[in-house]
Amino acid sequence: MLCLMLAGAGLWLFIEGAIYAVAPDFMRRMALRLAAMSSREVAFAGLASAVIGAVLVVFAVRGA
Repeated sequence: MLCLMLAGAGLWLFIEGAIYAVAPDFMRRMALRLAAMSSREVAFAGLASAVIGAVLVVFAVRGA
C-alpha cells in the first residue's frame, strides 16, 4: 500500500511540475483566477476534487 501511495504522490508531482514547466503563463492565469474566487467556491472545488480523487483511488486499488 505504501508503494502505491508513493507512486501516486510521485505521479502527482511529475504532472504538476510538467504543467508548470510547459505552460507557466497558463498556471499564472489560473492562480489569478483562484485568487479572484470566493472562499466558498474554492472550498467546493477542493471538496469535489477530493471526492473524485478518492473514488479514483478506490477503483484503482480494487482493480489492482
